[in-house]
Amino acid sequence: MLTRRRILQLLGASSAAGILGSPRGFAQGRPFTFCSFGGALSATEKAAFMDPAGAKFGAQIANVSPTNYAKIKAMVEAKAVEWDLVDVGGQFIYQGSEQGLLEKMDFSIIDTKHMNKAWITDYGVFTSTGATVIAYNTDKFPEGKAPTSWKDFWNVKDFPGPRSLYSRFYYNYEAALMAAGVARDQIYPATDEKVKLAFDKLREIKPHVKVWWTAGAQPVQLLSTGEVTMASAWSGRVLDVIKDKAPVTLTYKDAIAWGNAFIVPKGTPYRELAMKVINYAITEAAQEALLPLGTYGPVLASAAEKATPEQAKLYVSHPSNFKDSCIFSDEQVAKYVTKYEDEWKKFQLA
Repeated sequence: MLTRRRILQLLGASSAAGILGSPRGFAQGRPFTFCSFGGALSATEKAAFMDPAGAKFGAQIANVSPTNYAKIKAMVEAKAVEWDLVDVGGQFIYQGSEQGLLEKMDFSIIDTKHMNKAWITDYGVFTSTGATVIAYNTDKFPEGKAPTSWKDFWNVKDFPGPRSLYSRFYYNYEAALMAAGVARDQIYPATDEKVKLAFDKLREIKPHVKVWWTAGAQPVQLLSTGEVTMASAWSGRVLDVIKDKAPVTLTYKDAIAWGNAFIVPKGTPYRELAMKVINYAITEAAQEALLPLGTYGPVLASAAEKATPEQAKLYVSHPSNFKDSCIFSDEQVAKYVTKYEDEWKKFQLA
């Protein structure tokens, strides 16, 4: 399991000055650079993927953060790419490819035959899983009285206290529909009727949303201090504070399961190495290396099934949790986020 001390050690070693391997493989005077979101995710990817891949390919890998979509766009358009491999939210695969910002995946290098097709796209491959979950303060909701659904999240009478939700429309669309009773496998496609229902449902809970969070550390901090009793949150962030004995936990019931996707910015001088690192990250060995780290789970079902009973509780991709989840559709999200962005902004300002 990744302890806070170990995470800080890994992140310290992840700076541009702290790179690994032999001096081979420099381009434009810099090492191969991997960018991710920071925190426990970056530490997990460094330990499970980047350090072993660097050793395997004899390459120096600099680990940096955080992912920034505007910077990816600016680098590619300026033909001055500094990040060679980037962990992104899946919807950026579709948005970035439409804008000509991404290299197409090279499936002559990346072997995906053993993967679920849900985790493979032409311009990105998912390498680990997490979820947006219902998290709550265990002092407010002890065992046996805890929420287990988005219907419970919306039920402020039986589950009182202020809430926190994400500041973007996605995750909220899915959660609101589940709270409204829409079956998990009917959330998509995102029709006008479903979007209207989601907004109507969100108006119900809005008076009880104390904070619309913008960064992954916020909801777990708000829950830890008791400022809110319940929040949507990223599973890895919740698992991280659980290790620190914070009065916070989660349920994977009604989880919104998503993946962390690796993309390659167009014009990188390290295109071939980037493809090789992606291919390494989806090998059985690399995927199994995620299991003891305790933050983000495998995309390979075969690796997830090898989890111990204790590890199985941690990962949305384990069959015992996956069956109760809504599978996040990045392709659908990329469409509805663009279409309803103005309406979402008006909703938040109203």
